[in-house]
Amino acid sequence: MNNVAKLLTALAIMGSLAGCARTAPIANVHSTVSSGHTQSQVKNAILKAGQERKWIMSEAAPGEINARQQSRDHMAEVRINYTATSYSITYANSQNLKASGGKIHKNYNRWIYNLDKDIQLNLSAGSDL
Repeated sequence: MNNVAKLLTALAIMGSLAGCARTAPIANVHSTVSSGHTQSQVKNAILKAGQERKWIMSEAAPGEINARQQSRDHMAEVRINYTATSYSITYANSQNLKASGGKIHKNYNRWIYNLDKDIQLNLSAGSDL
């Protein structure tokens, strides 16, 4: 019985430590835009979301925006490609986010998902884009 208790305790500790992992697979977003939007409206929704989340956004080419997020000594850069019907947010570079082997600090994924959420909200509001 004592060995079973030790085994269960060890498994509980291992499970707790796994939940505290600071890295996760790098998130890339690929979203479809509902019909009725122009490429300009999608671009404006992306730029507005970036501004709201304090991303530094710059147009790299038609249909492509480079974005940079800085938080203390952590930095992430992404490439956002867009059309009137879709957009994607793809990892480009980072500093101090433990990026290695397709994994990165969990904060990066939170930044990306929040940016995506705000783009979606801006597109659903629609009229002021």
